[in-house]
Amino acid sequence: MSLWSQGASARPRGNGLKLHQRRFRLDIRKNSFAECVVKCWHRLPRGVPESPSQEVFKRRVGVVWKNWWIRGILTLAMISVFFLIIYLGSFMLMLLVLSIQVKCYHEIITIGYRVYHSYDLPWFRSLSWYFLLCVNYFFYGETVADYFATFVQRREQLQFLIRYHRFISFALYLTGFCMFVLSLVKKHYRLQFYMFAWTHVTLLITVTQSHLVIQNLFEGMIWFLVPISSVICNDITAYIFGFFFGRTPLIKLSPKKTWEGFIGGFFSTVVFGFIFSYFLAQHQYFVCPVEYNSETNRFVTECEPSELFQMKKYSVPPLLQAALGWETVNMYPFQMHSIALSTFASLIGPFGGFFASGFKRAFKIKDFADTIPGHGGIMDRFDCQYLMATFVHVYITSFIRGPNPSKLLKQLLILQPEQQLSVYKTLKSHLVEKGILQPSLRG
Repeated sequence: MSLWSQGASARPRGNGLKLHQRRFRLDIRKNSFAECVVKCWHRLPRGVPESPSQEVFKRRVGVVWKNWWIRGILTLAMISVFFLIIYLGSFMLMLLVLSIQVKCYHEIITIGYRVYHSYDLPWFRSLSWYFLLCVNYFFYGETVADYFATFVQRREQLQFLIRYHRFISFALYLTGFCMFVLSLVKKHYRLQFYMFAWTHVTLLITVTQSHLVIQNLFEGMIWFLVPISSVICNDITAYIFGFFFGRTPLIKLSPKKTWEGFIGGFFSTVVFGFIFSYFLAQHQYFVCPVEYNSETNRFVTECEPSELFQMKKYSVPPLLQAALGWETVNMYPFQMHSIALSTFASLIGPFGGFFASGFKRAFKIKDFADTIPGHGGIMDRFDCQYLMATFVHVYITSFIRGPNPSKLLKQLLILQPEQQLSVYKTLKSHLVEKGILQPSLRG
């Protein structure tokens, strides 16, 4: 008995020759394989099964396989490079984030430049890059002031820049703003304001979010790796579940996305994040905040791990005790937080991808760029990561971060000697009143 019956289809999408699966009563595995092949056949472009000769058919299928090989090899290469950069340390990761930010900005600005045919706009490209420099100067200057205070204190040239950093940043932006106003041309008013708004929204999407990524990294590399890995895991597992079990469309913006893939990706990502966090939490290199050592002029990740990364015993809920056979379980508190991070990565993170899909459909483009063969542009690979970066930063500031003695000490060291003495006397008096210091130490 033949596996297939062939039927003609007038549907415009896919190819015109449709395979209709016959029914089987006994061999379930055979039926499952048939469903998979039918799905793959229907996804083929019209020109593949209807090609005039077998040679053309083989050649076109060969091109499809070649693209898959290219995509797979480049994926492995990117993962390998990423692991190498992690090994090289936090500073290299910061440079990586900055490089990705600049490339994403370039891809989005280039789309606006082409879509609005803004080739004749005076100063548009120059002003776009000028604003990028201004915003980066502001955000990274803030980072230097927060985390490199002792380093700056030793260099008089930098003290001036840090003290008046916000004023200088504002003056630089005002210069660009005035240049834009002077560049306005009567016949291009509307288009120029379109592009002015386009530039500022792009800055909000790229620069602000990349700054938050680096802020997260300073809290500890684990706050950088777990969210990024969770998004990547959700991407992969949602695709696998959707490919094999997908039946119900999820959203019109991405027709290939299914509810089965969405739900399967959610559970897989939560499990992955929980296990991955367990392994990372065991190493100081990943859990310690990144700090700059002014004596060695290097970033260091050495500390006594906080309570988040110390093994604790938890009672298993009564409902699960019967199923698991355990009354208690040992785990790191951070693993509980990883569930929140993984949940966001799998339920809300994909909406960054849907947003990017809607953006590309609005401007009738397939990818943001062709930077990576088989993958599209850099922005195509990081559209979900920006939402994730913002969430992690908000999560840390809301539920994790408390007063930072190390940061406070750095700020005290910047003060003048008389100011430091005043702080010392106030603190001493407070500790005596609390009974922490003996009254005999007064004076």
